[in-house]
Amino acid sequence: MERRQKKMLGFNIDLFSIDEALEYSKFLIENSKGSHIVTINPEMIQYAKGHAEFAKILHEAELVIPDGTGIKLGLLVNGINVHRIAGIEFAKKLMQISADMSLPVALVGAKQEILEKAKQNLQSEMPDLNIVYAHNGYFTNNEEIYNELTQKKPSILFVATGSPKQEEFIYGLKDILPSTLMIGIGGSFDVWSGVVKRAPKIWQRTGLEWLYRTITQPERFKRIFPTLPIFVYNVIIERLIKKEV
Repeated sequence: MERRQKKMLGFNIDLFSIDEALEYSKFLIENSKGSHIVTINPEMIQYAKGHAEFAKILHEAELVIPDGTGIKLGLLVNGINVHRIAGIEFAKKLMQISADMSLPVALVGAKQEILEKAKQNLQSEMPDLNIVYAHNGYFTNNEEIYNELTQKKPSILFVATGSPKQEEFIYGLKDILPSTLMIGIGGSFDVWSGVVKRAPKIWQRTGLEWLYRTITQPERFKRIFPTLPIFVYNVIIERLIKKEV
């Protein structure tokens, strides 16, 4: 199964639908191809512009799905209409695949009580989900966690420590767990634990979940603005320059 990609501001974005991305992920799992899935958004691209090591991580990811609404807008500027793939939904479907295939899963991230509640809720929803390892996101020694994960050998690893920490953590594992599919999923454990509520369906369907989260979590405002408008502006300028060449 070949990847279809579009380069935007120097970074490749996969143009799969959610079903195609899941099928590609399943292909990677079945062929024991250790891989890093990045759920990319404008903030990550802007951060990568000033941090070469993080840019390297994004360039080397085996699958880069368009999570942020800003990414969808950027692709539209380039004449490409793809559905945004919400990382939290994609991750939940990956978990269902792992349950159906009886694959071992590992979770890393969030506070201990949130992690435990999320784990409990997930296993209640998916009784066949085989979680072989779970560790909170409050640690300073990556090597200790790496060693524990090496012993457990999960087929899929979900890391919810926020970007760029989760991507950097995963990148350090790629050679250590060469057959593991790994994905960073931000605040998903908070939602799965029930502590944080997702936006109502209407906000999700209209692509305004980011706005709902900003309204309900004002601390996110500084992260979104001015990054989002600057990102879209840069994409437009890039597009205009390409047209003139």
